[in-house]
Amino acid sequence: MREIVLDTETTGFEPESGDRIVEIGAVELFNHMPTGRTYHQYINPERSMPQSAFEVHGLGDEFLADKPLFKNIAQAFVDFIQDSRLVIHNASFDMKFLNAELKWVNRPALPMTQALDTLAIARQKFPGSPASLDALCRRFGIDNSNRTLHGALLDSEILAEVYLELIGGRQPDFGLSSTAGARQGASGQQEAWRPSRRATPLPSRLTEEEIAAHQQFVDKMGDDALWKKLS
Repeated sequence: MREIVLDTETTGFEPESGDRIVEIGAVELFNHMPTGRTYHQYINPERSMPQSAFEVHGLGDEFLADKPLFKNIAQAFVDFIQDSRLVIHNASFDMKFLNAELKWVNRPALPMTQALDTLAIARQKFPGSPASLDALCRRFGIDNSNRTLHGALLDSEILAEVYLELIGGRQPDFGLSSTAGARQGASGQQEAWRPSRRATPLPSRLTEEEIAAHQQFVDKMGDDALWKKLS
């Protein structure tokens, strides 16, 4: 199963009031394990950066001036996420901005059903407790000391660790590495790993006496016995 842990940075809170995305960061998971593939893009918002937003992420007008417009990176972004589940902290916020940007370049919106909100999961799992990304890092002992300012890719990497803890641990599928849970198929796409049959079956641990006793027991049950129908 492919999932994309995603975060955005913006100029404010409301795209319909003129706010825009200025950074997108995303991390690919396969069967709940990081693959090493990421997506990261700064974006020119075609407007000035409010001081309040600059204090959150530190992305100013001069830095963003030579970055591409969203319309120029939209295809690469859509190609990266595909139809995979989007794991987002406070998903309604990021999805609102992503769909506004997609609408402005005449592209289809992303369905809300594609998003999984880790904020909602955290609030359900720890009712009444702080559920910010920083608070969850403290709860799970995840090092976020590099997070002096918000950054989309760094926050996505941290959120990936938080997400795996929220769903039951960093290796819920008992994978040993990113290649243990997946393999390359003929098409080049990663496929879920499946166990294969043993070349030589394990010998039975039943004794001859136990097998005979079991057969006698089944015979007493008559021809309609389930054991006879399945054997």
